[in-house]
Amino acid sequence: MSNDAGTAEAAGTDEATPVAEPIPHGLGASLPPADARAKTEGTFPYAADLWAEGLLWAAVLRSPHPHARIVSIDTTHAREMPGVRAVVTHEDVPGAPLHGRGGRADRPVFASEAVRHHGEPIAAVAADHPDTARMAAAAVIVEYEVLDPVTDPEQAFEAEPLHPDGNLIRHIPLRHGHPDATGEVVVEGLYRIGRQDPAPIGAEAGLAVPRPDGGVELYLASTDPHADRDTAASCYGLSPDQVKIVVTGVPGATADREDQGFQLPLGLLALKTGCPVKLTATREESFLGHVHRHPTLLRYRHHADAEGRVVKVEAQILLDAGAYADTSSDALAAAVAFACGPYVVPNAFIEGWAVRTNNPPSGHVRGEGAMQVCAAYEAQMDKVARKLGLDPAEVRLRNALATGDVLPTGQTVTCPAPVAELLQAVRDFPLPALPKDTPEDEWLLPGGPEGAGEPGAVRRGVGYGIGMVHMLGAEGADEVSTATVKVQDGVATVLCAAVETGQGFTTLARQIVQDTLGVDEVQVAPVDTDQPPAGPGCRGRHTWVSGGAVERAAKMVRTQLLQPLAHQFGMSTELLQIADGKITSYDGVLSTTVAEALDGKELWATAQCRPHPTEPLDEAGQGDAFVGMAFCAIRAVVDVDIEIGSVRVVELAVAQDVGRVLNPAQLTARIEAGVTQGVGIALTENLRTPRGLIRHPDLTGYALPTALDTPDIRIVKLVEERDVVAPFGAKAVSAAPVVASPAAVASAVRAATGRPVNRLPIRPQAAVVTA
Repeated sequence: MSNDAGTAEAAGTDEATPVAEPIPHGLGASLPPADARAKTEGTFPYAADLWAEGLLWAAVLRSPHPHARIVSIDTTHAREMPGVRAVVTHEDVPGAPLHGRGGRADRPVFASEAVRHHGEPIAAVAADHPDTARMAAAAVIVEYEVLDPVTDPEQAFEAEPLHPDGNLIRHIPLRHGHPDATGEVVVEGLYRIGRQDPAPIGAEAGLAVPRPDGGVELYLASTDPHADRDTAASCYGLSPDQVKIVVTGVPGATADREDQGFQLPLGLLALKTGCPVKLTATREESFLGHVHRHPTLLRYRHHADAEGRVVKVEAQILLDAGAYADTSSDALAAAVAFACGPYVVPNAFIEGWAVRTNNPPSGHVRGEGAMQVCAAYEAQMDKVARKLGLDPAEVRLRNALATGDVLPTGQTVTCPAPVAELLQAVRDFPLPALPKDTPEDEWLLPGGPEGAGEPGAVRRGVGYGIGMVHMLGAEGADEVSTATVKVQDGVATVLCAAVETGQGFTTLARQIVQDTLGVDEVQVAPVDTDQPPAGPGCRGRHTWVSGGAVERAAKMVRTQLLQPLAHQFGMSTELLQIADGKITSYDGVLSTTVAEALDGKELWATAQCRPHPTEPLDEAGQGDAFVGMAFCAIRAVVDVDIEIGSVRVVELAVAQDVGRVLNPAQLTARIEAGVTQGVGIALTENLRTPRGLIRHPDLTGYALPTALDTPDIRIVKLVEERDVVAPFGAKAVSAAPVVASPAAVASAVRAATGRPVNRLPIRPQAAVVTA
């Protein structure tokens, strides 16, 4: 009989007292998110839920044209409407009229002389009711001289300048190896990648509150609050210390998702009226305002020898940046640098361009640049395999990149690069059962039960995609984050301006402090710009730089905690360890609890983390531009109805290079989410913009994958080979599966149909096989 049962009998109860499950603790445990309960109960404070006394409501007038000259703007009728408190246009911007991301200020707060894309802000209104604000915005009379839009990025080279800075944002020519190198086999391809929207379920919202000192506070779901503060201060003609941004709950982010096109007008209206002003964007405004993934045109030529080893890659990559530069320079650098993929390529000659058009603006979306080229270079590897009659996985293995190899940029891969190991893991994983083996699951066939197709027309295909991404910024970006850790009364508090966007930073910060200090209760303070900057929440950088800053600060506090004990016993702090809330010495002489050692003390420390510097790519596309890289291999299994072109993704087997698993549940969720996003890119997501006009800017016309579209996702291997230069040795995990899964799905459809499949998302006609 167990001790528990004996205790229950002695107490006179009929059944044993259940043993409480141990609470997950520290790094390596699946610690649940601190905000999970608030989100499930509906009490989590999103920006759309905020309120203030004397609140006014804002609305933004946006251009109905993708390209037009503004002849005049008449706000008279709007100003005279009852309930309207203010109307602002470009004439009311007291500071810098231009703003932008990626260090490129080229976008006006309000259009003045011309509009360059559908949905560009022209005026904003503050009123005492949201309906009044919308009607007043509609009452602003704008006289346009409509111009022909430039929507084909190839035409942008010859078109009249769409912007004072010209149409070419950046050109990167990469030269690596010998231009005269040739192979016994040559394959070519032309590929097109569509425009994907981040499609946040929670649309943009914000609240601006004027301050007595003439400044303003902005309550936003910002992913980079300090950059947004500096931009706002510049546009408002204020000093940065007069503008404060308080980060509200971010309803998920797969990009720098917030639209500065309404953030900036919001603060202007608050300053002008002296009242709090709130705006909650409609779904249409969300689609019109924020940036999208770069549509891309790619031309490739691969040279390979008779064994399938790549000899040379030639490529041309053209990114459609839309109307403004935003982060297009960064996206182009990633696209050009990773144009050959995670393969050893001794000779590479790549031309990359990012150009302005009158299409909606493009910017940072998870895996930017790397995702587009992955779809192309993996299609090329399939063509090499088919031309030589080789297994597609074997061709990839013969070319797989490894630690110590050199990228086409001339940078040596010093981080773990287990590309071959990842590919072998997914290749050798057992294949799922065929539909004929489970006839009762008719709904699993493409088209579902009683669909238009016939089971006899279904073909199964297996394909592969291997993606690589860089972590942190690139090309000399100063990556730094600051964190403070305080301990008082047995409770630790972390102050860091790293925004929790769903990537799990707040959970990681709690785990780091638990691991380092042995304190169970750890709180992460809300983020605002009174704290030192931590940078944007993208590319998994907060796991590295912000997590590293928290770890360093926690270790400094640990030293403060242990020094008195070490001095008392005549030993160094390195001979003491903290585990399970206890402090013990190596020889067992000292044993006490963390709580006893604290004994009412208040300890704190502030630390920074700054990874080693990088450098810009030079005029030949050469340079050590990246701090670290992560890799992911995916095997896709699809069923295709070759008569009607419908595709069902049956299974995606994933193997990923993660460095170290810090939170198993969180890591699994991030990989599954990234894979699902990739399925949307492959099959459904395409924001259509005929002649520059966004068609169907809603979640009905823009087809996101649902739970029924999500395939079985099998995480077959996680390679934990720690990156020695990264804190904890961990790597970012979200972007790599987004990059690899669309290429894998397209590869599988090619295998099932024999068709080239050179466009994403895959159109039904591309999967139809005619007799």
